[in-house]
Amino acid sequence: MLKGKSAIITGGVRGIGKAVAEEFCRQGANVLLCYRSNEEAAKNTAEELRQYGTKVELIKGDVSDPAHADEAVKYAQSIFGRVDILVNNAGITNDKLMMRMSADDFDTVIRANLNGSFYFLKAASAVMIKQKGGRIINLSSIVGVRGNAGQVNYSASKAGIIGVTLSAAKELGKRGITVNAVAPGFIETDMTHVLTEDQKKAMTGAISLGRVGSASDVANAVAFLASDQAAYITGQILGVDGGMSI
Repeated sequence: MLKGKSAIITGGVRGIGKAVAEEFCRQGANVLLCYRSNEEAAKNTAEELRQYGTKVELIKGDVSDPAHADEAVKYAQSIFGRVDILVNNAGITNDKLMMRMSADDFDTVIRANLNGSFYFLKAASAVMIKQKGGRIINLSSIVGVRGNAGQVNYSASKAGIIGVTLSAAKELGKRGITVNAVAPGFIETDMTHVLTEDQKKAMTGAISLGRVGSASDVANAVAFLASDQAAYITGQILGVDGGMSI
């Protein structure tokens, strides 16, 4: 259980981020949800989650801006008193074949997904070091492990997150901070809604369990890694993919 813990969740108002926030609140955690643009969705999510009786706050900004990470961590400290958990979930896609991918197409995804995760990890870990403990969970992806045609930028960003996770775990372990990554497979979210039925059918056929995953499947894994039960787990990449990677 996460009762009394305080968490920052980037990209926390929809999809996997929202599912993680809901599971955290259900287990008694206070959460700061970071979002970039959809103010109405952010307010609606916050209202939904407050029904669990914990503190739910919002902060708007762009994760690719290092100043936003510093601001969010300071805000969480001011309202909660401490930062126990960071979930780096915010991410974007801009899929196209490599030969049609511009430098900006590549850089924009890297800045949001990889750089943004680094900025928040750096800012939050500075606080956690002073607290002598904390949990950091980074959202990678199966395509960061296996690659995927048409997703050179996204795959590179998610592979980079794995590297960041492993290195940070080595640096922060002696400070009482665990750093792990969750690598989802084919999960039903807004990002996957744009796929055609043929694409979905082909991807589902590669899943050992024979079904698409849900955001709650990922949220359960993240909540475990954030809990005291995972105190001796760090530097791990947990695939939540129904066997898609085997």
